Amino acid sequence: MKIERKNIWKYVLMLVLAGVLLYFAFRKIAWSDFVEGLGSCNWFWIGGAVLSGFLAILVRGWRWKIMLHSIAPNLTRSECYHAYAVCYFANLAVPRSGEIVRCGMLANTHKISFEGAMGSMVLERVWDLVFSTLIAVCMVIFSRFGTFLIEKMWTPFVERFSFNAFWLLIGFLIVCAAVFLFLMKSKAGGRIYGFFKGLADGVKAGFRMPHKGRFFIQTIFIWACYWAESLCIIYAYPAMDGLGAMDALLIMIIGSIGWLVPVQGGFGAYHLLVSVALVPIYGISQQTGLIFATISHETQVITMIVLGIISLAHIAISKRHRAD
Repeated sequence: MKIERKNIWKYVLMLVLAGVLLYFAFRKIAWSDFVEGLGSCNWFWIGGAVLSGFLAILVRGWRWKIMLHSIAPNLTRSECYHAYAVCYFANLAVPRSGEIVRCGMLANTHKISFEGAMGSMVLERVWDLVFSTLIAVCMVIFSRFGTFLIEKMWTPFVERFSFNAFWLLIGFLIVCAAVFLFLMKSKAGGRIYGFFKGLADGVKAGFRMPHKGRFFIQTIFIWACYWAESLCIIYAYPAMDGLGAMDALLIMIIGSIGWLVPVQGGFGAYHLLVSVALVPIYGISQQTGLIFATISHETQVITMIVLGIISLAHIAISKRHRAD
């Protein structure tokens, strides 16, 4: 009973946090203009974003089957996809619960153990982190975000304190080395080392798995779908005219951070992060940024809800047919 009460309070706190973030995001918004902005969307491009989101989830399921092939060769693409669709649906209610749900769904097929399904997520998360890091680096180098960092943050900092950039870099490296040596002698350092060792092992495992060619192609395709989804939302909202493919990368990365905040469905966190980031980088108003963030977030949420309900219905009907 104590555990149940603890979980209830945890979910209540998550809801309160989401409400607080939504309040800070929307507190200065003129609602009539907000509704008008939503109504100006181009539904053709919204449809393109929905299609991109569906394809990303579909191929994620297919990629998961590749990762599980060596321990569960009888799993089908359909089973892995439907488990993934329900995973995203569950995450809208309880953050991170979807990972347990999808592994449990596959374990119920008796084709794989729950522990085996959970183990595959390590490899999955490692390669998602690798690709998101590569995209973030490209974003800093090629998008307006890199220019913003140099012109609005780095240059004023150096000029304000009269630092020579070279010696500042040397000093930064010395501090990093000192912190690294300190951490290596502490328990925290051991945990950090274990984390990066796990990442390295996951990267190596990706190159050793069967069908690794398909795994990498599908991983690239998944992130291309996320990119296309972000770009479609840009095209769907006329006020974002002038932004392009590289800007979509930036919005995609910032939005993904919003989804990681432990609140139900990223509500509030996604809206606040995306809108606040767009204002200084692109010089748009807070309201325009918030309308864009709302269109983007709600498009993804509706896609997850619809796909999750369809998959739950498919699973229920399949079980009934097997029982008959």
